[in-house]
Amino acid sequence: MVRVPLTPEQIRAGQRLGALIRTARAGRSPELVANDAGISPETLRKIEVGRLPSPSFGTVVSLCEALGLPLQDAVDVWRDDDAAQASRRETA
Repeated sequence: MVRVPLTPEQIRAGQRLGALIRTARAGRSPELVANDAGISPETLRKIEVGRLPSPSFGTVVSLCEALGLPLQDAVDVWRDDDAAQASRRETA
């Protein structure tokens, strides 16, 4: 099976998601967060630096749970929905 290459926008979306995850980790050990999410530290590192721009949905859900990050924030970052993110921050 041939994997279709990601579009430039999908790559940018993955980079935004990686930055969100890195920020949400906020100095916590990558090994601890990866363990809590049930993934390898190498996978977490690849997501954070954008080398894995399209992680599986289950991986994103697990990372959000491990970080206490609302899944909707990850969705909004993926979509580049700045207005939705700002609105939620104001109500929090």
